Amino acid sequence: MEEGVESSAVSDLDEDDSSSTLLDLTSYQLHDLDSVELSPNLTELDLTANRLSTLDPRIANLSHLKKLSLRQNLVTDAAVQPLSSWTTLSSLEELVLRDNQLRNVPDVSIFQKLLVFDVSFNEITSLHGLSRVSNTLKELYVSKNEVPKIEEIDHFHQLQILELGSNKLRVMENLQTLANLQELWLGRNRIKVVNLCGLKCIKKISLQSNRLTSMTGFEGCIALEELYLSHNGITKMEGLSSLVNLRVLDVSSNKLTSVDDILNLMQLEDLWLNDNQIASLEGIAQAVTGSREKLTTIYLENNPCVRLFFNLTYLGNLFLKPLYLGIVICMIILQYTMSFISFFVGLSLLSTIMIHFILFGSCIV
Repeated sequence: MEEGVESSAVSDLDEDDSSSTLLDLTSYQLHDLDSVELSPNLTELDLTANRLSTLDPRIANLSHLKKLSLRQNLVTDAAVQPLSSWTTLSSLEELVLRDNQLRNVPDVSIFQKLLVFDVSFNEITSLHGLSRVSNTLKELYVSKNEVPKIEEIDHFHQLQILELGSNKLRVMENLQTLANLQELWLGRNRIKVVNLCGLKCIKKISLQSNRLTSMTGFEGCIALEELYLSHNGITKMEGLSSLVNLRVLDVSSNKLTSVDDILNLMQLEDLWLNDNQIASLEGIAQAVTGSREKLTTIYLENNPCVRLFFNLTYLGNLFLKPLYLGIVICMIILQYTMSFISFFVGLSLLSTIMIHFILFGSCIV
């Protein structure tokens, strides 16, 4: 934004009611806040997507401030050092420093009521410093950094969401004290073994794009509702029978040859099996017997079984309800389209399920 345009935009803000509690300056391309009036009554200050490289010292006097976002700026470690002495901001609950130029976890120990702390998309190489963060924290986001080890989180007894995706983690560790954790996001790391240390309250887990070869390790997560394990090297579906609350299971892009151990998953709604090595639809019939009342999606794209389309008649006996949502058939090779449609027409007993069969040339020989 040109300087004249920037000044005009900021001048409009000066006309706002000085008693306003929310100030949103997103995408104003500001280099500083010199032209901005900061009401002492502010409870939320959003400075997302600007060009700020320093923190305006006036922010330190906003005693009612609860939410501060500096997302997508040019903030460095040196720039955030003043935070450690901002005692007036004792009510701050949410601090967002996402997408800046931080190399270390900043000292935010002064904020004893902090609930949300986001330092994702920086250049942080270690979690050193988290031990100083208040134990009131409920959401911690450190994705897309260079972190090699999970540490200094054992005091976060109230933590509900932990996001450490896209780092350099090799081991799942130091999670045992996070008794209230409900969501754990560890996708795009280098993890080989599942170790959840008995997290019985957890509802969502993502370990996509890691180096897993086995599904064992989730047995104690009895409250689990969503499990994402795509893009690994898993060869067998196992350790799932105790996950009776599971609604979403994504095991796409692995090395599975059959569908197993999901008979007890009566709440299952979405089952993602695409990009595996499943050769036959026959085993799926028995596998999903327990969930046929809830199941709405089975995704099988890019499996050997999709070229054996004559076996689709097995699906006709799987479900009790009439077909309602419909069947989506997407094909690239037109000469097989009418053949597939003729087989699906006879599936009058399908439950409320959408079956996606997308065939690529490599699937038909």
